[in-house]
Amino acid sequence: MKFVYKLYFILLYLPVRLIYAVRAIHPERMPHGPVLLCANHSAYSDPLLISFSLGIKVWPRFMAKKELKRVPVLGCLLKMAGVIFVDRGKSDVAAIKSAMRILKDGGTVMIFPEGTRVKDDGSADVKTGAVMLAARTGAPIVPVYIPRKKRLLSRIPVVFGEPFSIPRDVGDYSVCADELMARIDMLKGET
Repeated sequence: MKFVYKLYFILLYLPVRLIYAVRAIHPERMPHGPVLLCANHSAYSDPLLISFSLGIKVWPRFMAKKELKRVPVLGCLLKMAGVIFVDRGKSDVAAIKSAMRILKDGGTVMIFPEGTRVKDDGSADVKTGAVMLAARTGAPIVPVYIPRKKRLLSRIPVVFGEPFSIPRDVGDYSVCADELMARIDMLKGET
């Protein structure tokens, strides 16, 4: 799967770079070892923008809605690249276990805590899955901000925030999830 991801990266690099001038801001904030990347989400291009801002050496395992698995060709390509498909309508234990295993093995998991594409800041209920994964695995969360409004042929900053941890004994995941989105929104000022 990692080979397939790198192959996609190489094949898509030039076309994506021609459409968007991706600029990573503070990629040095990415810790080594397990990490949970959490970004705001407004467009289908967001996973590509994050991938290209990280570079080819990092293999982020994206969590994506299971409906994408059923899209002809795309579903197969995403599966081959290591995407973790999630049934958003229920507590998807298999997807959670897959993400936990990747983090425990020192990998990178990418989640959009809003759970869907959102056009305006603060207009979606934040899901608690990312916070729960961080608390259970001890993996640090790195908040990531991508501008919601993107124009073709323009520079798109992808801002990496400071890593932070969620205590294992955290009482209310929803409070931590709101804090996570606040940290992501604060990165807007660094664009």
